[in-house]
Amino acid sequence: MDSPLDAPPPSSDSGYGRRGGLVAAAFIGLLLTTAAIELAMGRTFFGPDGRFGLWEGSIWSSASSQRFADPYSFSHLTHGIVIYGFLWLVARRVPLRHRFLLAALLEAGWELMENSPLIINRYRAVTISLGYEGDSVFNSVSDILMMAAGFWFAGRVRVRLSVAALLVMEAGCALAVRDNLTLNVIMLLHPFEVIRQWQLAGQPGL
Repeated sequence: MDSPLDAPPPSSDSGYGRRGGLVAAAFIGLLLTTAAIELAMGRTFFGPDGRFGLWEGSIWSSASSQRFADPYSFSHLTHGIVIYGFLWLVARRVPLRHRFLLAALLEAGWELMENSPLIINRYRAVTISLGYEGDSVFNSVSDILMMAAGFWFAGRVRVRLSVAALLVMEAGCALAVRDNLTLNVIMLLHPFEVIRQWQLAGQPGL
């Protein structure tokens, strides 16, 4: 996204430079710190059932947001694309490695807030996540990794491809599970009953 629509990002802003090792160490440290804080908050590493899993495809399952990845992982990939674009707009002169760490810090902050009683109760009250109990620590770490992947992707492809990927993920999730980042934000900030009922209609067995 550091480029015109028909050109790749310039090479001066397409990598993390010679300090990549320090960036990687800082990123890993952030992941470990986030995990430690969530454990101190009372979160469990693999969720209430204590089971390891790589994928949970149903957003209605109690295992949703507990495994390594689920349909909401696409929202976190989208986070990375959106944060990349935002930081390019407001801080394009800041070295890319610093913007990456700032993006990771923002995502980690969201993960901690998302797993606080305030946001968990908000999800239960106004979204389709009626039984939401928060993410497992394993899933939270995955969400930050997904954001990092989205950020990395946006920094290396043309703007049109980033926008296309974002639209495909949003449309695909809306069609597949009747939820995505856009709907999630809308329902958290200003819920609409018509949207909620449309989403609930996708629940298996209804």
